[in-house]
Amino acid sequence: MEKQKLFFPVKPFRTNGGAKVPHRKNTSDVQSAVMPSPKTVTIPMQQHIGAPCKPVVAVGDAVYVGTVIGDSDAFVCAPIHSSVSGTVKSITRITLPGGNTTEAVVIESDGQDTPDPGLKPPVVENLQDFLKAVRDSGLVGLGGAGFPAHVKLNVPKDKEVDTLLINCAECEPYITADNREVIENSWAVMSGIYAVTELLGIERVIIGIEDNKPEAIRILKEIADNEKYDPKDIIRVLPLKASYPQGAEKVLIKACTGREVPAGKLPADAGCIVMNVTSVAFLSDYLKTGMPLVKKRLTIDGSAVKDPKNVIVPIGTPINEVMEFCGGYKAEPCKILMGGPMMGLAVSDDTLPILKQNNAILAFDEKEARLTEATDCIRCGRCVSACPMRLVPTKLCADVKLKDFEAMQKHQIMTCMECGSCAFSCPAHRHIVQTIRLGKSQLRAELMKQKGDK
Repeated sequence: MEKQKLFFPVKPFRTNGGAKVPHRKNTSDVQSAVMPSPKTVTIPMQQHIGAPCKPVVAVGDAVYVGTVIGDSDAFVCAPIHSSVSGTVKSITRITLPGGNTTEAVVIESDGQDTPDPGLKPPVVENLQDFLKAVRDSGLVGLGGAGFPAHVKLNVPKDKEVDTLLINCAECEPYITADNREVIENSWAVMSGIYAVTELLGIERVIIGIEDNKPEAIRILKEIADNEKYDPKDIIRVLPLKASYPQGAEKVLIKACTGREVPAGKLPADAGCIVMNVTSVAFLSDYLKTGMPLVKKRLTIDGSAVKDPKNVIVPIGTPINEVMEFCGGYKAEPCKILMGGPMMGLAVSDDTLPILKQNNAILAFDEKEARLTEATDCIRCGRCVSACPMRLVPTKLCADVKLKDFEAMQKHQIMTCMECGSCAFSCPAHRHIVQTIRLGKSQLRAELMKQKGDK
């Protein structure tokens, strides 16, 4: 088959479904504030998709900023580092917002934030050096998914990747962390892009960004059009229509390239790698300094927050201390979310720690947190029209209710990315995403049982 000729689209390709959610980018113009290190951090050993890490430190050990405190031999895993200098106080277990439990290392800070003396910029002379450096950095997808970056960049030999997509869509309401990354750290974005393209031999880079971020678009275009920053002229900025879930990998690939990722396949099967804009910027910083992933920029917002802002926070900081840094609660928080209101996870305890993949903490008062009571489905089909993956949510919900595992597979329940467009569009306020999520869990358990019986 003849290789497809690459070109830069002048406008995005049409995508399927989606929802017109309110933007509410209240903190888009708010300069990021750096939060001082807390007295104690709690750092979970599961902050990524894949195998959890095991603690490699013991109670009483001295650690520094950047010291490895958790790792695993598993391929789909990323090491975890201390975000403060101090002493390991305990190793405990905590329950994460998703419901799974994991070990966690509790570190008492000495207040000095002393970097690990062994840290130094990695020596990168070839692709294997680069992949090792990416793993050593602890980088996972910073847009929320938490997929280990070294796995994503380790393209199988039978896959031909020609396009790097930089995800700067940030389509969830409220969240502005990536927008601030571009505005405050644009030089690192371009540097990180070139590090990836040169070592992976990628020929085209498209930065996909929603058109409700004019300042970030202006900055990105200025540097992408500058020969100094883009000497090979391989980078273009593509403004996208502000529509949720524009930032989902498969939706972004379709909008920026016109290609579709087949069901059950990965972006590499469509010749693409998708990286979050903050991820590539961090990678640039790591290659220059050797400091691994120990801090995260978050958007703190919501009707219960007194002083919404963007904050750079040490990983492992308790949520309630971050809230105090933002002036505390101005009303009793009835719902706290890690992430955005569409795909974020509810937090039952605000003493839980900040994780690598967090990009926002939202707190809502009683009025905004109140759920509308669900009524009977009226078969209007709005959920079907809204689904970006062309699924039929009503059928999937019926399959789950009947525990019809064969029908769940036939109707591709595992293809659902739980974006919530269906539920947002439903006039009956049906709990569609929760039902599908339950069905996925039941199907996985059933498949494991069938595998065990064999």
